[in-house]
Amino acid sequence: MRSSLLVLGDSLSAEYGLRRGTGWVALLEQKLQTEKIRADVVNASISGDTSSGGRARLPALLAQHRPTLVVIELGGNDALRGLPLDMTRDNLLAMTRLAQQSGAKVLLLGMQVPPNYGRDYTQRFARMYAEVAKTTRAALVPFFLKGIADAPDSLTWFQADRIHPKEAAQPRMLANVWPAITKELS
Repeated sequence: MRSSLLVLGDSLSAEYGLRRGTGWVALLEQKLQTEKIRADVVNASISGDTSSGGRARLPALLAQHRPTLVVIELGGNDALRGLPLDMTRDNLLAMTRLAQQSGAKVLLLGMQVPPNYGRDYTQRFARMYAEVAKTTRAALVPFFLKGIADAPDSLTWFQADRIHPKEAAQPRMLANVWPAITKELS
Protein backbone atom coordinates (compact mmCIF):
# COMPACT_ATOMS: atom_id res chain seq x y z
CA MET A 1 0.00 0.00 0.00
CA ARG A 2 1.26 3.45 -0.90
CA SER A 3 1.38 6.13 1.80
CA SER A 4 0.66 9.80 1.28
CA LEU A 5 2.60 12.42 3.18
CA LEU A 6 1.40 16.03 3.42
CA VAL A 7 3.88 18.70 4.51
CA LEU A 8 2.12 21.80 5.81
CA GLY A 9 4.77 24.40 6.48
CA ASP A 10 6.20 27.84 5.89
CA SER A 11 9.30 29.11 4.08
CA LEU A 12 11.53 26.54 5.79
CA SER A 13 9.70 23.82 3.85
CA ALA A 14 8.83 25.89 0.75
CA GLU A 15 12.46 26.26 -0.46
CA TYR A 16 12.62 30.00 0.19
CA GLY A 17 15.81 31.39 -1.36
CA LEU A 18 16.85 27.97 -2.66
CA ARG A 19 17.05 26.40 -6.09
CA ARG A 20 13.91 24.35 -6.76
CA GLY A 21 14.38 20.72 -5.83
CA THR A 22 17.08 21.35 -3.19
CA GLY A 23 14.95 21.84 -0.06
CA TRP A 24 14.50 19.23 2.62
CA VAL A 25 11.06 18.15 1.30
CA ALA A 26 12.51 17.45 -2.16
CA LEU A 27 15.36 15.56 -0.50
CA LEU A 28 12.75 13.60 1.47
CA GLU A 29 11.07 12.51 -1.75
CA GLN A 30 14.42 11.34 -3.12
CA LYS A 31 15.28 9.46 0.08
CA LEU A 32 11.91 7.71 0.17
CA GLN A 33 12.55 6.48 -3.39
CA THR A 34 16.12 5.43 -2.58
CA GLU A 35 14.93 3.52 0.50
CA LYS A 36 12.11 1.97 -1.57
CA ILE A 37 9.44 3.36 0.75
CA ARG A 38 6.24 3.71 -1.22
CA ALA A 39 5.02 7.19 -0.37
CA ASP A 40 3.83 10.21 -2.29
CA VAL A 41 4.79 13.61 -0.89
CA VAL A 42 2.63 16.72 -1.25
CA ASN A 43 4.41 19.91 -0.23
CA ALA A 44 1.66 22.38 0.70
CA SER A 45 4.09 24.82 2.31
CA ILE A 46 3.83 28.55 1.70
CA SER A 47 6.49 31.10 2.56
CA GLY A 48 5.26 33.46 5.25
CA ASP A 49 2.45 31.17 6.37
CA THR A 50 1.32 31.25 9.99
CA SER A 51 -0.45 28.64 12.07
CA SER A 52 -3.74 30.47 11.33
CA GLY A 53 -3.12 30.19 7.60
CA GLY A 54 -2.29 26.50 7.89
CA ARG A 55 -5.39 25.89 9.97
CA ALA A 56 -7.56 27.60 7.34
CA ARG A 57 -6.02 25.61 4.48
CA LEU A 58 -5.86 22.20 6.13
CA PRO A 59 -9.47 20.96 5.69
CA ALA A 60 -9.32 21.30 1.89
CA LEU A 61 -5.85 19.72 1.77
CA LEU A 62 -7.02 16.73 3.82
CA ALA A 63 -10.06 16.26 1.58
CA GLN A 64 -8.01 16.55 -1.61
CA HIS A 65 -4.97 14.44 -0.69
CA ARG A 66 -6.20 12.05 2.03
CA PRO A 67 -2.73 11.80 3.62
CA THR A 68 -1.63 8.98 5.89
CA LEU A 69 0.87 11.33 7.57
CA VAL A 70 0.69 15.11 8.03
CA VAL A 71 3.91 16.93 8.89
CA ILE A 72 3.13 20.29 10.50
CA GLU A 73 6.00 22.79 10.31
CA LEU A 74 4.32 26.02 11.38
CA GLY A 75 4.52 28.52 14.21
CA GLY A 76 7.84 30.22 13.50
CA ASN A 77 6.21 33.12 11.64
CA ASP A 78 3.70 33.50 14.47
CA ALA A 79 6.63 34.15 16.82
CA LEU A 80 8.37 36.50 14.37
CA ARG A 81 5.15 38.52 14.25
CA GLY A 82 4.77 38.49 18.03
CA LEU A 83 1.42 36.71 17.89
CA PRO A 84 0.01 35.36 21.18
CA LEU A 85 1.34 31.91 22.09
CA ASP A 86 -2.15 30.77 23.10
CA MET A 87 -3.39 31.41 19.58
CA THR A 88 -0.49 29.50 18.02
CA ARG A 89 -0.96 26.58 20.42
CA ASP A 90 -4.72 26.49 19.72
CA ASN A 91 -4.06 26.45 15.97
CA LEU A 92 -1.49 23.65 16.29
CA LEU A 93 -3.91 21.65 18.46
CA ALA A 94 -6.76 22.17 16.00
CA MET A 95 -4.65 21.17 12.99
CA THR A 96 -3.32 18.08 14.75
CA ARG A 97 -6.76 16.95 15.84
CA LEU A 98 -8.30 17.62 12.44
CA ALA A 99 -5.61 15.58 10.70
CA GLN A 100 -6.01 12.76 13.22
CA GLN A 101 -9.79 12.78 12.80
CA SER A 102 -9.25 12.34 9.06
CA GLY A 103 -7.28 9.16 9.83
CA ALA A 104 -3.79 10.60 9.39
CA LYS A 105 -0.89 10.38 11.79
CA VAL A 106 0.73 13.71 12.70
CA LEU A 107 4.35 14.76 13.08
CA LEU A 108 4.98 18.19 14.62
CA LEU A 109 8.24 19.92 13.81
CA GLY A 110 9.13 22.03 16.82
CA MET A 111 10.85 25.37 16.52
CA GLN A 112 12.69 27.73 18.82
CA VAL A 113 12.94 31.49 18.71
CA PRO A 114 16.05 33.61 19.25
CA PRO A 115 16.75 34.65 22.86
CA ASN A 116 16.05 38.33 22.09
CA TYR A 117 12.33 37.54 22.57
CA GLY A 118 12.98 37.21 26.29
CA ARG A 119 13.58 34.11 28.34
CA ASP A 120 9.94 33.52 29.32
CA TYR A 121 8.55 33.76 25.77
CA THR A 122 11.43 31.70 24.37
CA GLN A 123 10.90 28.88 26.87
CA ARG A 124 7.11 28.89 26.57
CA PHE A 125 7.37 28.84 22.76
CA ALA A 126 9.70 25.84 22.77
CA ARG A 127 7.49 23.95 25.27
CA MET A 128 4.35 24.62 23.24
CA TYR A 129 5.18 21.95 20.64
CA ALA A 130 5.87 19.31 23.30
CA GLU A 131 2.59 20.15 25.04
CA VAL A 132 0.58 19.85 21.82
CA ALA A 133 2.29 16.55 20.97
CA LYS A 134 1.64 15.17 24.44
CA THR A 135 -2.00 16.29 24.47
CA THR A 136 -2.73 14.76 21.07
CA ARG A 137 -0.25 11.87 21.18
CA ALA A 138 1.30 13.18 17.97
CA ALA A 139 4.91 12.50 17.06
CA LEU A 140 7.37 15.32 17.65
CA VAL A 141 10.74 16.49 16.43
CA PRO A 142 11.58 18.84 19.33
CA PHE A 143 13.75 21.23 17.29
CA PHE A 144 13.59 21.08 13.51
CA LEU A 145 16.76 23.20 13.10
CA LYS A 146 18.89 21.23 15.59
CA GLY A 147 22.52 21.23 14.56
CA ILE A 148 21.90 24.30 12.40
CA ALA A 149 20.50 27.18 14.45
CA ASP A 150 22.17 25.96 17.64
CA ALA A 151 25.51 25.05 16.02
CA PRO A 152 28.61 27.01 17.09
CA ASP A 153 29.00 28.09 13.44
CA SER A 154 25.27 28.71 12.96
CA LEU A 155 25.67 31.79 10.75
CA THR A 156 27.40 29.70 8.09
CA TRP A 157 24.23 27.61 7.74
CA PHE A 158 21.91 30.55 7.03
CA GLN A 159 21.18 32.82 4.11
CA ALA A 160 22.02 36.52 4.50
CA ASP A 161 18.69 37.15 6.30
CA ARG A 162 19.82 34.85 9.16
CA ILE A 163 16.37 33.24 9.15
CA HIS A 164 16.35 30.82 6.22
CA PRO A 165 18.79 27.91 6.05
CA LYS A 166 21.07 27.61 3.03
CA GLU A 167 21.00 24.69 0.61
CA ALA A 168 23.89 23.09 2.54
CA ALA A 169 21.67 22.89 5.66
CA GLN A 170 18.82 21.01 3.93
CA PRO A 171 20.30 17.50 4.32
CA ARG A 172 20.74 18.19 8.04
CA MET A 173 17.10 19.32 8.29
CA LEU A 174 16.03 16.09 6.59
CA ALA A 175 18.23 14.07 8.97
CA ASN A 176 16.41 15.71 11.89
CA VAL A 177 13.00 14.50 10.67
CA TRP A 178 13.84 11.26 8.85
CA PRO A 179 13.74 8.91 11.89
CA ALA A 180 10.33 10.23 12.95
CA ILE A 181 8.92 10.05 9.42
CA THR A 182 10.04 6.46 8.88
CA LYS A 183 8.63 5.48 12.28
CA GLU A 184 5.26 7.05 11.48
CA LEU A 185 5.10 5.51 7.99
CA SER A 186 5.88 1.99 9.23
